[in-house]
Amino acid sequence: MYELHGWCRLSQTTEESDTGQLDAIVDELTELVAGLEFPTNVLAQVTVLNGEYYLLLHGVANRRRDEAAGMSQVLQFVVRRLPGSYGLLYEKDEDMPDPPGPNAFRVHVMARGEINERLDPFLSPIRPVIED
Repeated sequence: MYELHGWCRLSQTTEESDTGQLDAIVDELTELVAGLEFPTNVLAQVTVLNGEYYLLLHGVANRRRDEAAGMSQVLQFVVRRLPGSYGLLYEKDEDMPDPPGPNAFRVHVMARGEINERLDPFLSPIRPVIED
């Protein structure tokens, strides 16, 4: 089983969310997401909440396939074109090698134009924290 859940607030810089090009870049991102043609088991959506743009990423598949590569492509676009964006992507893969292995979530932390992988301190280890 492969599972991912994430969100990020889209911003052009760490000081201002929009320096004049945000709408155009978000349109490019929306086109990229639509062009990837994710299967029905994946939600990748750009939305507006309280006047701010957010990217929502969720998916569940029997195994890691093209969904993971597509999500990576979307995240790389965001950090390259919208370096003021920030957010988290939680990923669980039963075939994931150590660390963190099949009994844990890996967290991709996006901030200041970079993505760093971290071990999850909240829901891992999956057994016994959330499953018996």
